Amino acid sequence: MTSPIIAELERKQMRADHYHIKPGDKVSVHTRIIEGDKQRIQIFTGDVIAIKNGRANNRTTITVRKFSSGFGVERIFPLHSPLIEKVELVNRGIVNRGKLYYQRDRRGNAAKIKVKTSW
Repeated sequence: MTSPIIAELERKQMRADHYHIKPGDKVSVHTRIIEGDKQRIQIFTGDVIAIKNGRANNRTTITVRKFSSGFGVERIFPLHSPLIEKVELVNRGIVNRGKLYYQRDRRGNAAKIKVKTSW
């Protein structure tokens, strides 16, 4: 059980604009990168393979996977972090599971997730 002070801080940081994301979706996550006194936005586009800690929790994270230069790259993003500028939905995927960890073993066409035509 968390203390009331931490619960209050977490409740203030909650964001309601990311509840449309599901596993299998292709998303673009815009992250604010701070380097010294400069700031920039970095975009990470890939497939959501996992959502952890539920949706009503302030500690909700999504795992996004993409291929870069022939290597699979995964990043875990805390959804309610102030460093996340926005999460754009690129397209919906057709999947039958909540966790898509089997995607880690697939390459090329086998790693493709079918796209929903109407969403």
